Amino acid sequence: MSEETRKLTGFTRREVLASGAAAGAMAAGLSIAPGIARAAPKKGGTLRLGIGHGSTTDTHDPATWTDLYMQVVGNASYNYLTEVSNSGELVPELAQSWDVSPDAKVWTFKLRKGVEFHNGKTLDSGDVIASINHHLGEDSKSAAKAILDPIAEVKADGKDTVVFTMKTGNADFPFILSDYHIGIMPAKDGKLIDPMSGVGCGGYTIENFEPGVRTTLKRNPNYWKTDRAHFDSAEVLSITDVTARTNALTTGEVDAMDKVDLKTAHLLARSKKVRLEEVSGTQHFTFAMRTDTAPFDNNHVRLALKYALDREALVKTILLGHGVVGNDHPIGRSNQYHADDLPQHAYDPDKAKFHLKKAGLSSLKVDLSAADAAFAGAVDAAVLYKEHAAKAGIDINVVREPNDGYWSNVWLKKPFCAVYWGGRPTEDWMFSTAYAEGVPWNDTFWKHDRFNELLVAARGELDSSKRRGMYFEMQKIVNEEGGVIIPMFANYVMGLSNKVAHDKMGANWAMDGFRAIERWWFA
Repeated sequence: MSEETRKLTGFTRREVLASGAAAGAMAAGLSIAPGIARAAPKKGGTLRLGIGHGSTTDTHDPATWTDLYMQVVGNASYNYLTEVSNSGELVPELAQSWDVSPDAKVWTFKLRKGVEFHNGKTLDSGDVIASINHHLGEDSKSAAKAILDPIAEVKADGKDTVVFTMKTGNADFPFILSDYHIGIMPAKDGKLIDPMSGVGCGGYTIENFEPGVRTTLKRNPNYWKTDRAHFDSAEVLSITDVTARTNALTTGEVDAMDKVDLKTAHLLARSKKVRLEEVSGTQHFTFAMRTDTAPFDNNHVRLALKYALDREALVKTILLGHGVVGNDHPIGRSNQYHADDLPQHAYDPDKAKFHLKKAGLSSLKVDLSAADAAFAGAVDAAVLYKEHAAKAGIDINVVREPNDGYWSNVWLKKPFCAVYWGGRPTEDWMFSTAYAEGVPWNDTFWKHDRFNELLVAARGELDSSKRRGMYFEMQKIVNEEGGVIIPMFANYVMGLSNKVAHDKMGANWAMDGFRAIERWWFA
């Protein structure tokens, strides 16, 4: 940024980014990791990951990714323009640097030179533009379409520079470009060569891909990051059953697992061959109500269901203390603009009955779909919810759904279901992904004019105090009128073999920000 631009905005480029830098506080969250080796990384070996997600409908196209299985595979094989580091800072990846105009509407990214895709093509601005446009097409079903929609124009300024012009100011835009859907892929004649090819420029090439079952990867010998991609190869296994996943870790069939069963975590911790690691970020578990479907189209019904749940009991029983209570909005305590002063929704059967009466009801019966594919303990959480709600005259019928296909057959389809969210580094990113009107992942199908008005205004506001007020109001609106019940924010709890080493564990996503394969090594 020029001195002139700095004077006009009152911000340096770094300060402009910091105005949305919730990731800095968030991803630097609590890290409990006894026994981590701190020796210099070594090359070699095959890392095997047991992942609690995965579906036979998974594809290589990053626009389609919904589960951790593909997010881990994708972050090993693709690179992005920017990256949230393991300490929570936004750092350049394929972008070497970037600059911004005084109104935060024009962002200019200089690309790293000499980067090769797995097919031998050299990265240039055309690849970036085609990769971005892949999510913006009229027929695109990409979950990144909503967060990229503020782009008015993207164009090249030579082979190594890409200029983004936004419809309105967007102080968080560089964070958005780290989204796991926006992997940069090779293009030809202005179009992606093949979005289903799995060809990126990441640290690993894909050797074999079995959707929702197993993926094998091999180190990219031409990878531009000399301090990453330490393993010779990696294997990602979808093991949705937590008992099977735990057995695989303790018997040495896998080297690490996600989503440790918190009920048996203390037993796993006794093993001399494995260790537990825990980080706190913005991961949260929800019960999503479709507000376009009766009876959830009535806000008094939604409020009744919010007051009919004992959050403290869920944190104690389901998370066993590995997390904190939620307050029916998706902004975590470690986010920059978390609404600390917003009154907490508490378990209150009488207040739930009051809102049922306001809805013209004396009782209520609803189905709640759940599977442990949604989050570990989701079925148990739903059963506890049923018990809590009964005291308010609400009969919740827990529908136990199959783990396989949960994200394609239940989520966004059933009117009331359990959901897992990793959260997002910034308020705008989270709200734009799942709460803005009409976006693909708005799993409550919620519409609110004032909320959507504030979303646009806050996105372009560089005054931090004004932005804080806007985000407080947005959290309050979701809390009081939204279709989501968010009872708890959960820590990421993982099990690792003692032979696995790493630096500080990133907390912006599971498995070290999805980057376990690239960042870890064998001691």
